[in-house]
Amino acid sequence: MTSENGPVLTAREVEKTFSTPDKLLPVLKGIDLELAQGEVVAVTGASGVGKSTLLHILGGLDRPTRGEITILGTAINRQSEKALARFRNHRIGFVFQFHYLLDDFSALENVMIPMILADTPRAEARQRGELLLEQVGLQDRTSHRPRQLSGGEQQRVAVARALANAPEIVLADEPTGNLDTTTGRALHDLLLRLNSRNKITFLIATHNEELANGCNRRLTMVDGRVFE
Repeated sequence: MTSENGPVLTAREVEKTFSTPDKLLPVLKGIDLELAQGEVVAVTGASGVGKSTLLHILGGLDRPTRGEITILGTAINRQSEKALARFRNHRIGFVFQFHYLLDDFSALENVMIPMILADTPRAEARQRGELLLEQVGLQDRTSHRPRQLSGGEQQRVAVARALANAPEIVLADEPTGNLDTTTGRALHDLLLRLNSRNKITFLIATHNEELANGCNRRLTMVDGRVFE
């Protein structure tokens, strides 16, 4: 599936092999996939099959052993570390199973950090941060620090932070994994609303069957490969 302007993300023959003291461990064994603008795609599969590795590689957090990844026309695996870091901060959002919020900063400050790193004027970053927290239903919690928030609220701040620089694609790795069923469903609904409102492409690695079934497409990882 592709958009009129071509896919947002394309992966071709992507492989990742890790070295251990005893042997080489192939985790990704020739991944081919495309994501179109505005799609919400789930990646499911057994624990340890390589879903997190796949998202890290696709998002430029790690380098593939072989293959090519193109996001919005940029071959990210050919970029220098400095150029790749800048590209990630501007064009890709990340949500992980653990929120990774900074404890010494408020919810609003956590959301502002990616914008400050992108040289956004502080007043503009604050204004956009407040808007994003309103979009995730936390307009009354902007000054609270992570430890003052519930698990679901912390994860919603993490989602707002992922959207800080208006990325075209968000990669979410088990975003509901640490949440109870009700809170996980609420976060699932939030992601779908944000997709509908902002036309952001989401690739979500998940064990949550309800979340996976609510996506536009579902991919399954088996033995280092992805199947539709």
